Amino acid sequence: MTRRLAQVAKKVGVSEATVSRVLNGKPGVSEATRRSVLSALDVLGYERPTQLRGERARLVGLVLPELQNPIFPAFAEVIGGALAQQGLTPVLCTQTKGGVSEADYVELLLQQQVSGVVFAGGGLFAQADAPHDHYRLLAERNIPVVLINASIPDLDFPCIACDDAVAVEQSWRHLASLGHERIGLVLGPSDHIPSRRKLTAAQQAAAALHAELPDAYVERAMFSLEGGQAAAARLLERGVTGIICASDPLALGAVRAARRRGLHVPDDVSVIGYDDSAFMTCTEPPLTTVRQPIEAMGRAAVDLLCAQIQGTEVPHRELLFEPELVVRGSTAQVADR
Repeated sequence: MTRRLAQVAKKVGVSEATVSRVLNGKPGVSEATRRSVLSALDVLGYERPTQLRGERARLVGLVLPELQNPIFPAFAEVIGGALAQQGLTPVLCTQTKGGVSEADYVELLLQQQVSGVVFAGGGLFAQADAPHDHYRLLAERNIPVVLINASIPDLDFPCIACDDAVAVEQSWRHLASLGHERIGLVLGPSDHIPSRRKLTAAQQAAAALHAELPDAYVERAMFSLEGGQAAAARLLERGVTGIICASDPLALGAVRAARRRGLHVPDDVSVIGYDDSAFMTCTEPPLTTVRQPIEAMGRAAVDLLCAQIQGTEVPHRELLFEPELVVRGSTAQVADR
């Protein structure tokens, strides 16, 4: 008990006597300090006293698919900062190959009596064919949830998303304005909902310009540099001159594929990414990409979550945010062939 008091007191920056008063339900402690002590107790893995177990912890699960893609640490930074401003502590749950599954993370978060969960990026909720039972469990327990960049049709969770249709339309029109007619796509797996939206938008953009998007110009890959390289290599064999990718790592893989074939970017082939994640200005050439408004999206997600935690009714629909095409050095006028 003494060790627990000392650790919690050090974590919060208060005296052990203050921690003791909180744990024993005694007066003389501000509500802010009380919440901080209970959050520290949860973070350090100690059980709450019996009389305090009915309350949800001031913890919020932040579930990310990975940290290798710089866009996800960027989301974590924005969301974590916004949660802290609301007196909430983020619990980062990152999936790794062969590691803890998303469903297992949900079980752990429920054991910690979290106040809510934010799912950002390409979790299982973004895959139409993936199991969604752990999301239904959260709904049954009335745990506030916000999804970022994909929604689950049969579950009534609010969702924040970047407008995939606008993103692809901007990219397609940019390449078309540079004279590209053979434009290919590198997307995620076939059940990946944002990739499905991007494909539909590309087909519509092509039709609007009286062009076509043959099936042979659409390739799918896992979201990695290696996946992008393999998919882009197949497109280059079919003669595409412009490639629109569903992520920046996929686009960097496409640049590598072009170089392996002795082609130059953008002289021989133009490449467009998606996200405008960190260091895309430092690549060679600097990557033309579609910027997600990370700051606005992350803060909106936290606002929606906090409103639910406070019992306020929120719109249970998808809120779309406008992307921005950032033109850099990886796109240029189509070369004469």
